Amino acid sequence: MIDRNVLEWRLDPTSDHRLDAANDPARRIVIVCDEGYASSFAAAALADLGLTNVTDLSGGFQAVRPGS
Repeated sequence: MIDRNVLEWRLDPTSDHRLDAANDPARRIVIVCDEGYASSFAAAALADLGLTNVTDLSGGFQAVRPGS
């Protein structure tokens, strides 16, 4: 899990502070938030950094919550 406020610099392929797992810009990344709105913006920001395999969970946690 990566907090939203550090997402870009932890996954940016050019950042000295990226996670080791983020060394491959084609690595599949799925962003999840509560309702799917913030995750859409976060996925777009990562795509702007050059990550090519980024998406978000449509509807967020609420969409997959039991009983929803």
